[in-house]
Amino acid sequence: MSTLVIIGTQWGDEGKGKVVHFLGKYADYVVRYQGGNNAGHTIIFEGKPFVLHLIPSGIVLPRKMCLIANGVVIDPESLYEEVELLKTKKINIKNRLFVSESAHIILPYHRYLDELREKSRIRIGTTRRGIGPAYADKVVRIGIRVCDFLDKEIFFSLLDNNLKEKDPLLKKLCAPKSIRQNIVRNYEKLKNFLKPLAVDTGILLEKAIRENKNVLFESAQGTLLDLDFGTYPYVTSSNPVAGGVCTGAGVGPTKIDEVIGIVKAYTTRVGGGPFPTELKGKTGEYLWERGLEYGATTGRPRRCGWFDSVIVRHSVRINGIERLALTKLDCLEGMDRLKICVAYKYKNKIIKEFPYSRHVQRDCKPVYIEMEGFKGNIHGMTKYSQLPLNARRYIEKLEELVNAKISIVSLGRTREETIIKDKYFPWIK
Repeated sequence: MSTLVIIGTQWGDEGKGKVVHFLGKYADYVVRYQGGNNAGHTIIFEGKPFVLHLIPSGIVLPRKMCLIANGVVIDPESLYEEVELLKTKKINIKNRLFVSESAHIILPYHRYLDELREKSRIRIGTTRRGIGPAYADKVVRIGIRVCDFLDKEIFFSLLDNNLKEKDPLLKKLCAPKSIRQNIVRNYEKLKNFLKPLAVDTGILLEKAIRENKNVLFESAQGTLLDLDFGTYPYVTSSNPVAGGVCTGAGVGPTKIDEVIGIVKAYTTRVGGGPFPTELKGKTGEYLWERGLEYGATTGRPRRCGWFDSVIVRHSVRINGIERLALTKLDCLEGMDRLKICVAYKYKNKIIKEFPYSRHVQRDCKPVYIEMEGFKGNIHGMTKYSQLPLNARRYIEKLEELVNAKISIVSLGRTREETIIKDKYFPWIK
């Protein structure tokens, strides 16, 4: 038995989908344990990229069991559309995709509430998919779970109570009566769609682990978007850190064998919030163009900056990471000099650890070291020794600064464009 957690170590968009697709071939189960359809995992299938928002990336691999666990908030409409997309690609989900009956669901009024908040003074740059409001309902104990949705009597009782409670806010954008009509119109179709997928995913996982299956847990977003450990309030509404697996999937901490962090060779961020190493000139544009840096879910351009070892070292500590997968190294080709942030400066004070203060996060300045860049096309290289000397020096400096070994180096979007640097990485057979 082996359980592996795949974690984003920055602000998301690190390339987790590619790594899950690469390592998923060794898995029996692929499990999503938090977030909602605000996430986007881009994978290459039959030479073409497409984006999954809710369904684990392992669904494109034959015979893999894919679970959406209790910590995820599920938009039934979005999940239905995603399954329909997979059908057009002749990917069968029958007896392979299951959702937790205790996962909470997103309904149209959650999206309206998300939009309302983003139009107010409390704008943080959400995807407006209703994720935060759905998690908020869960916490204040008025949420509707998959099992509730499947029970018509219970569902409509809960729905009417929620609409009544939210009526004063919803009236600012639309008529609550029209929201109910829309939900009623789609209810039977979505209920019949969800019913064969709904199970107790915790029991499925316990059985899989007892039978020595390989289980891969994939997070959405990244550690710096974690509700507790990120750049609050510019964060997501769940816990993408490794600890989130326990509450988000119903797995005890003693059942987790390995955590691997995914880290981009530079740093990106979508939406608002502090970003100490952000580049706004030609260098940032170069990274943006080379990396095709657009949000997988929203299409918004990502902000780009130099590698920030302060936030990655924070992620390594929070998640208990010993190994990393480095992505998009090829996007640094052709740059004369490379910078790495090793600390922050705030009011003449040097800060080497991630600060939680909003003022410090907003106003700190990065402290850089510089290294020589590397040239030449590194696509197609399959051995670490083939990389240019300065590329290897850059990787080894990152390992030193973040206190973790880089075991995998990704040189492109497809599964084949990958170097296994650490031959002892236990998941690789």
